[in-house]
Amino acid sequence: MPASVASEETSTKPDDSGIDILALKELAKRSLLEALNSISGAKTLVLDPSLVGPLGLVTEVSFLKQNGLDKMFWLESGPLNAATSNIVYLCRPKIKFAKIIADHIKKHTTAGDKHIYSLILTPRTSTLIAQILEEEGVLGEISILPFNLQFIPLEEDLLSLEHEEAFKEIWLEGDETSLYNSAQALLTLQRLYGLFPRIMGKGEHAERLAKLLMRLNAQQLPAPGVPTFQGLSEKLDSLVIIERRVDMVTPMLTQLTYEGLIDEFIGVSNTYVELPANIVSPPSANANTTQAPALATTPVQAEKKKKYQLSSSSDPLFGELRDLNFAALGATLSTIARRLSSDYESRHNAQTVAQLKEFVGKLGSLQSEQQALRLHTDLAEMIMPYTRTQIFNSTLEIQQNILASYDIPGQLTALEDLIAQGADKRGILRILVLSSLISGGIKTKQLENLKREFLQAYGYELLPALLALETLQLLQSNPLPPSQTHAQSLRLPFAALRKQLRLLIPESEGGSDAAPTDISYVYSGYAPLSVRLVQCVAQMNGVLASLGSGQEGAKGKAKADIKDPAELPKMNAHPIVGWKGFEEVITTIPGPTVDIQQGENVTNPGQTSKILALFGVPGLILASVFGNEHTSTTTVVFFLGGCTFTEISALRWMGKHIKGEFDTSGLAKLERYSGRRFVIATTGVISGNSIVDSLLPKVKVKPAPVAGGAS
Repeated sequence: MPASVASEETSTKPDDSGIDILALKELAKRSLLEALNSISGAKTLVLDPSLVGPLGLVTEVSFLKQNGLDKMFWLESGPLNAATSNIVYLCRPKIKFAKIIADHIKKHTTAGDKHIYSLILTPRTSTLIAQILEEEGVLGEISILPFNLQFIPLEEDLLSLEHEEAFKEIWLEGDETSLYNSAQALLTLQRLYGLFPRIMGKGEHAERLAKLLMRLNAQQLPAPGVPTFQGLSEKLDSLVIIERRVDMVTPMLTQLTYEGLIDEFIGVSNTYVELPANIVSPPSANANTTQAPALATTPVQAEKKKKYQLSSSSDPLFGELRDLNFAALGATLSTIARRLSSDYESRHNAQTVAQLKEFVGKLGSLQSEQQALRLHTDLAEMIMPYTRTQIFNSTLEIQQNILASYDIPGQLTALEDLIAQGADKRGILRILVLSSLISGGIKTKQLENLKREFLQAYGYELLPALLALETLQLLQSNPLPPSQTHAQSLRLPFAALRKQLRLLIPESEGGSDAAPTDISYVYSGYAPLSVRLVQCVAQMNGVLASLGSGQEGAKGKAKADIKDPAELPKMNAHPIVGWKGFEEVITTIPGPTVDIQQGENVTNPGQTSKILALFGVPGLILASVFGNEHTSTTTVVFFLGGCTFTEISALRWMGKHIKGEFDTSGLAKLERYSGRRFVIATTGVISGNSIVDSLLPKVKVKPAPVAGGAS
């Protein structure tokens, strides 16, 4: 195995001081089991369609059948014919579902059908739902039970509430249910691993979430099957909360990592992607060896589709590829193909029975990796035509120019050309939002012209989407009308941040595609603002300079010539000291700044200044220092309102490029400090397309069951 691959695998696996987040899956499964076991006998399950994917990530159909599942129906209006006496509804606590359930019960009563009704609500029960059922006159006919479905482990470093519309609900509809659900999920993390010694965040709702979490901490409410608090955590050193509203620039950009582009062009839902069946399960070699690739001969609409899970646990090769910039993917696939070929050829060198036995022992893994290599090669070839279109490349050019504030009127003229070419309406809206955010609004006359052209090209039924973007203050005119002048203070000072936080990185400083030296590789030159904010507290030297800035790589190579990430130098790990050294920059970003220390903490301004100087942050005499002497190595980064695959990749890059320890001679108490691992948590994995989709008129489509889930 190449050094680079070994290095990545070692750095991403939790060590003895890390946390095993897969325990959360077992907690969810146990909660569902308790609810189902409280209902004896065969059951008809009536399921909220939006729960199909999340449910499939924590349990299997066989598990449901073992616990009495007979039939399953979607929870929707219309008649419900159930053969079992038990009817179990499983849904989120939404008013529309309560009314549908009440209608089912009333119709069964009228028809003389006798059933025992149970309602399992996730992630918790709701007094509002009970009140509606009471008003409908059916509360006495139904038992209400909780299913504590909170964080779902998508990867060993990624947790999600799988609630993709949290952004719309919080900031457009004013529904803060997701805020409370997030607090409860973070509370469960603390029950398992101890209190976060420090909570930091940025944004109004980040502050609300932090205060709510502190209030829940104080109450220490018991939860069934979950241990009580253990005091300050010895494994978690901090929680960093980034609310989506603070950085709306990043999701509006086209994602350029492998996993990000899959999401952009095909769509990833609950870790699954829908692909042509011949890519997921190719025909046998003797069935048809001359058939051309399906992409070239068959319209996508006519192809049979099959779901495939993009997960490093089921597909280790994907774990090696997912975070690469797409430009580096082809070379990496070629390297892996040569390695596999060499491994297969090694059978000819086997001279003894022991050597033959050793080869046979690893043959299964070689075959699995070869199958995965074929799938990802086919998938890359499927994406490639999209990336070579004029519309795609024009979109990237416009985005990069807007980020640099280069000739904004000219970019909007180019946007008009994209509209004329029939580009995806979501991409058009994303560029409009991007221009508005970075330029502090679009000149009124030009904005009105663009809106008119957009509606004429794509349909006036999309007017509510434009109005929603204006309500969210993502699409604004410049100057603002008198009725909206209050929104001026909420505008992002992007031009200043671009310089102060090094958001645009020249190609000469970014390293090679295969071995990038900065998080900006995920957007080919733009460092996500959200992740730069995380670096301000967890990797300070990464904000100030690219990896190994001013140095050569191994063996005297220039960093642009390094193709193996293992040859790059690494950044020093350091304790979390809050926003120290970046206060002035952070306060220019709209919204409150959060920095809360839980438990007793030591104040030592002199030591803090030494730490800041050690890691390259300009020396300031500062107020406080990290609290405890333990060297926690896991930092939880929570995105309220969702995060993109590129932001996840950037955080993984940070974790892989931190030294395991460093010498802090002259500093008391901290002789050595272990490397930092990041656990990413979010309300859901999103993209610019998913945000725009949530604002577009809904087209009702019946969901298909997820493979391995409740179906």
